[in-house]
Amino acid sequence: MNNLKADPTNQALAALRYQTAARDLEHIVRNIAARYIVQQVPLTWRLLHAIEAEALADLGFASRHDALMLGLFQRPSDLPYPETDEAVNFGTSTALPAVFAFAVSAYEEAAARRATQPPAPEGAPPKRTRAWGG
Repeated sequence: MNNLKADPTNQALAALRYQTAARDLEHIVRNIAARYIVQQVPLTWRLLHAIEAEALADLGFASRHDALMLGLFQRPSDLPYPETDEAVNFGTSTALPAVFAFAVSAYEEAAARRATQPPAPEGAPPKRTRAWGG
């Protein structure tokens, strides 16, 4: 096995591979979360677990990164979280598994965008969106 401490080039390469995988996973999680955000589905513990399962099972993600890298994003089994329909609340904790952090961030950003939008006029028909986002 490579000695990462002895070779700074290997350290830099490993860090780059990790950053690439993290960005890839964040993109996947945000796309999954966006489907629920658009439907205004609240982020519950059960939904968070479903997003995590779907993201980590993504075949594209698994094919782009080796098993060791994929393992770095798995939530440790000794780190249990509720699996209920209650709203997600981490309190002041900032130590979250990567997928959880990406999903919570997507929901928080969507809530912030909604808060800054002016309310729709009374009696206005709902705005239709196109399937291609236009």
